Amino acid sequence: MQERGRSKRGLGLILSKYYEYLLLPVGIAVFLCLWDYLAKFYDSFILPSPRLVWERGLEFFNHPRLFFSHFLTTLSEAGGGFCLGALTALPVSYFLAKKPALERLLTPYLVGIQAVPIVALAPLLVIWFGFGLTSKVLVAALIAFFPVLANGIVGLRSTNPRLRELMAIMGATKWEVFFKLEFPSALPYIFSGLRLGGTLAVIGAVVGEFAGAGKGLGYIVNFARGSFDTPLLFVAIIALAVLGIGFYLLFFFAEYLAMPWKRRR
Repeated sequence: MQERGRSKRGLGLILSKYYEYLLLPVGIAVFLCLWDYLAKFYDSFILPSPRLVWERGLEFFNHPRLFFSHFLTTLSEAGGGFCLGALTALPVSYFLAKKPALERLLTPYLVGIQAVPIVALAPLLVIWFGFGLTSKVLVAALIAFFPVLANGIVGLRSTNPRLRELMAIMGATKWEVFFKLEFPSALPYIFSGLRLGGTLAVIGAVVGEFAGAGKGLGYIVNFARGSFDTPLLFVAIIALAVLGIGFYLLFFFAEYLAMPWKRRR
């Protein structure tokens, strides 16, 4: 009896220690079971079962060059758009955080551009820049720009003013204050904006492909919708979800590496 009680306590300790790692596979299993159960009450055109989606995905994966060409197209559009948006937003956020007058001047225009639905801007960019990669990258850059900008401004303004005054008293230059104080203190906000901007860039790339494209996961969604191929539509949606999660995890890991003080805490 004592050994059985010890084994139960040991199992309880293991589960309490690793339950966070079990939540993901358990949640996926519950989701798939619920999806399969609901699919029994609907036609496969409305809600295909996980098995049908898996089989349709395997048919598509039998042509790996075809699938990966679409996947890499959307990846390059989202990645290029995110890099363009982030590399533009971070310097602008620094100047807006330092110059309140400049922020008051530019904020109405920035907010106005952000307030216009990207679905309305995408066809205009396609008309201006064509059906190639450039228009999709610009759409992704526009949608990724604002969250990186807003989080950068908030992060740079969150610096403790007493620490800034202390560094000024010690004779630190403007760039020393920035690299040793302001930038490290703003990193949590910056990475939060990067994670959000990376996932939104995927949306921007797909919206650009909806406006006009001959390749990409957004093109696959349009093709599946036009041919009433709902399982293929689910395959494309899952691939887009994997792409967005990949961007999120990439910047989560980058934050883990760039902030050792947070890792230690």
